[in-house]
Amino acid sequence: MPTHKKTAPTVRDVAREAGVAVGTVSKVINGKPVREEYEQKVMNAIKKLNYHVNSYAQGLKASRTYTIAVLIPSANHPFFAKLIHHLNIALAKRNYRMLLYCSDYDQKLEQEFVDMAAHNKVDGIIGLTYNPDLVIPEHTSFISIDRILRPDIPCISSDNFAGGQLAAEKLWELGCKKVAFFRVGSSLTGETNKRKAGFENGCLIHGLQYEMKIMEDDINDTGVFKEFLKAHIKNHKLDFDGIFCVTDALAVSICDILKDLGFKVPEDIQVIGFDGIRRLNDAGYVCSTIVQPISDIAEMAVELLLQDSSHIKPPLVCLPVTFAEGPTTKKTS
Repeated sequence: MPTHKKTAPTVRDVAREAGVAVGTVSKVINGKPVREEYEQKVMNAIKKLNYHVNSYAQGLKASRTYTIAVLIPSANHPFFAKLIHHLNIALAKRNYRMLLYCSDYDQKLEQEFVDMAAHNKVDGIIGLTYNPDLVIPEHTSFISIDRILRPDIPCISSDNFAGGQLAAEKLWELGCKKVAFFRVGSSLTGETNKRKAGFENGCLIHGLQYEMKIMEDDINDTGVFKEFLKAHIKNHKLDFDGIFCVTDALAVSICDILKDLGFKVPEDIQVIGFDGIRRLNDAGYVCSTIVQPISDIAEMAVELLLQDSSHIKPPLVCLPVTFAEGPTTKKTS
């Protein structure tokens, strides 16, 4: 005897079970007011039939899909992974779904992903992009993180200048006399570049001597920093007693290099990173660090993206950073 595949219950099935009109079921599903007794009947019927709203189809009827595309360079970096986590939370609590695109730092892929997302009629895009020529399709809602793309596209970022200045101030408070700034990453102009300017300003304010070593677009090569440090060793002592690294990932690599060179962190040299990356299970920070408010960045990005188009949106929102003590600086009294 042939078996028949059981079909999913429909709105009409719910209405029949509840003994109400289809329009009443629709009002309950969409959160519109109905008499309390009718609402209870509909909710009981939904539960009994295990009815699920097709939010995508529902959204298409209202010219909305309740889906947001998120474009990031990599999911294999602790900061980006944490950002994805908090964006997903911020969207989910507003009943939106996240469509994730990872470009692996490929600029061509970034443009393809943006075009694809717009073609798939997502309700907006949140992007952390490295493509200097990225074209945002017309009428596409877009929020940028860490880079100003156009005056009409809001950018959400930490206060990177204040973070760099805070790092210099902390190294000065911890007794450092001569410090170094290490950077590796994209040569694109962006908000993260302000960490360097802030650090320089902090050094000038507190009379700290400093030098800089900057690597552009060469993410994997930390050997250059090792050679730089070796060139500053005199009589088995380093010329520096403090280092500020533009990311926590770089700070951890520099600590490994210092160990290979025979120096102890933080006894011989103190290191501060930037991002606020924690160890597994949030058991402390991987290094002393300038902490980015990642959850606040995600909340602000989602809030601005979903804001009514009639609202005037700011071109740049800078969120405050804080210092967190980790194992790479001396204990403060």
